Amino acid sequence: MVEYNGSLPTFFLNQYAWTKVSSIIFLDAPVGTGFSYSRTTQGFKTGDMKHAISCYNFLRKSHPKFISNPLYIAGDSYSGMIVPIITQAISDGSSLHPHPHKTYIEAKPVLNLKGYLLGNPFTDVKFDGNSKIIYYNRMALISDELYESAKSNCKQEYIDVEISNRMCVKDLQTISECTAHINTMHILEPYCPSEFPKVRKYLLETHEDSLHLSDGYPQFGCRVNVLPLAICIYNYYCYLCKVWATDISVQKALHIRKGTIKEWVRCNKSMDYDYDVASVVSYHLCLNTRGYRALIYSGDHDLAVTYVGTESWIKSLNLSIVDDWRPWIVDGQVAGYSREYGNNFTFATVKASVLIFWKKNRCNGVWGAGHTAPEYKPKESFSMFKRWISQQPLGGTVGDVEFFYYFIQSESNPSKDPLILWLTGGPGPLQFNLMEYNGSLPTFSLNPYSWTKVKSFIHSFTHDSIK
Repeated sequence: MVEYNGSLPTFFLNQYAWTKVSSIIFLDAPVGTGFSYSRTTQGFKTGDMKHAISCYNFLRKSHPKFISNPLYIAGDSYSGMIVPIITQAISDGSSLHPHPHKTYIEAKPVLNLKGYLLGNPFTDVKFDGNSKIIYYNRMALISDELYESAKSNCKQEYIDVEISNRMCVKDLQTISECTAHINTMHILEPYCPSEFPKVRKYLLETHEDSLHLSDGYPQFGCRVNVLPLAICIYNYYCYLCKVWATDISVQKALHIRKGTIKEWVRCNKSMDYDYDVASVVSYHLCLNTRGYRALIYSGDHDLAVTYVGTESWIKSLNLSIVDDWRPWIVDGQVAGYSREYGNNFTFATVKASVLIFWKKNRCNGVWGAGHTAPEYKPKESFSMFKRWISQQPLGGTVGDVEFFYYFIQSESNPSKDPLILWLTGGPGPLQFNLMEYNGSLPTFSLNPYSWTKVKSFIHSFTHDSIK
């Protein structure tokens, strides 16, 4: 988003948009979110399975000219509960049944399904919920002593706790007090649930005639500074998105049916929603068994869905490790870590980093990866996606380095003579010798004993010679 000047908020192109390497259908779902709506009150009543059914049926009828293209189902956050269900239904070639794990079997699937990808995905109530206590301790949000006490008293069960277990309840209460003012979406960011009035005051003072703000606007996380006092307010951008999406001219340009969405809401928490799926771990196992590609990535400073919980349910799948834990690199820096499992299942973290700098008396921050990694770390996340979607390994430096090499054809019969790849370690048996230096530009002479007389050579410069 362009810095606000008092007029209708405007946007600029994201240079790290994933649409550079893929076509994306961005679906406002379930009904009641974004610009999606129902003509009846009953239509707004939804839940996990109904959400999945609606998305699946939409996809089967949408954009038929792309039906032969490789298809991946993707999402983040709570979409982790929906994407695997849709993906398996496509694989089955079936229509979803309102009851979990039941389907109406139809003909062979016509969609060219290749796999799915999920970011910080809700997956299983127990795995995701219980992992938070471990995460608190790893991130030094609670002491080792408190963690060990809770672990012992609660027997590592922090979700379904018996009220009669007073020691466990006491420990969890203490943990809750220790973490009450931590930003759930990114633990390194400020916690500022009451900061919106300051944003409102700031915008009214600077753009009084052009923007009218509602006192009751809901609160979100904080990140981007807009105040002279260096209070970093994510609410600022959230509100401007609301202003932009609610504008009549914007809705007309987006072909939104007039009168259906009077006020766009970023996160509609008033929906009539039934959380009727507790776990989709079995769907992941089924899809892996069938060989579909999967990329599961986690911003490592997200508390809403921790990487600890994601690793836990992945471990429960008992998949073989093909390429163990190692860093993946962007611009010479560690951007995260990855692990490759059998049948094309990849887990990756997107690493947090913090850079604070001052500009025009304002605090500006580049923050690490939180709950929605592409939002926090767009460049790194795009590099990760681009490598994965093109079936390159995440680990190492694929795509980020260039090798310099010489190719010298055999002087004898290059079409039939052997081809040799010669790696750096010395001058090698090539056809040049350095002449005696005379003070000018160094020159070479032909080597009468060059091996290129009977072989073709690729002389590669690696390690310290990488440019």
